[in-house]
Amino acid sequence: MSTLVTDYVNQHEKRKWRKAWKALRSLIKDPERTDQVFVIMKALAGNSHAKQFLQFFKSEGGQRILTERLNILDKLKDYDYLKSLPENSLGRAYYNFITSEDLTADGLVESSQIAYTELKSKDLRLYFDRSRDVHDLWHVLTGYGRDGFGEACVVAFSYAQTKSLGFAAIALMGGYEFNRRMPGNNIWSTIWQAYKNGRKSEWLMGVVYEDMFAMDLNEVRKILNIPRPTKYINSQNVIETLSLHYS
Repeated sequence: MSTLVTDYVNQHEKRKWRKAWKALRSLIKDPERTDQVFVIMKALAGNSHAKQFLQFFKSEGGQRILTERLNILDKLKDYDYLKSLPENSLGRAYYNFITSEDLTADGLVESSQIAYTELKSKDLRLYFDRSRDVHDLWHVLTGYGRDGFGEACVVAFSYAQTKSLGFAAIALMGGYEFNRRMPGNNIWSTIWQAYKNGRKSEWLMGVVYEDMFAMDLNEVRKILNIPRPTKYINSQNVIETLSLHYS
């Protein structure tokens, strides 16, 4: 591990609660402000990102990604390749997801530029870029849609995976707002199930997805032990009513 990485892992960064709260209020006013998501994530990260990178660095998948310099965005942007894959495959499901939602694989790149500009290590940069770029892929893997309720669930799942308080803050914000609008619709229990699903699943940041795009989506979910989001699936009325988009 390089000196740059060691210094990053050993630092003790304080959480910036006031900055996070200001960004959270901006996100509440305008859910399309995806740049504020990254402000929140960085402000509340503390040492969680460093710990996650260390886990990534020590994992078999992480070592391969770093050694081979695998940039998942290259695969996610290869739409001809993704479209050519079998209908039920992970890659085809991802392609169908982003095209149906009018997204692009690099849609979060610009919004994330305000965060982590101080990173000098190529290994750290590769890891943090990858953690950003798999967001929509995690939507596909977990079964949570891009509606506002689905976003709250996928960030709750992500909090369980990463222990980054930024994800928890956004999930709580969404849960509070949705429960205020539609009380008695299992809002909190659905978000809680998403968190528990994240706890049960394999650690997804260490997965070499590049090997899995042609595989059947349900088989990938089985390999990665990703539970079915039953409560979310049964919340179609909430999904249709709370059709807000966060990112």
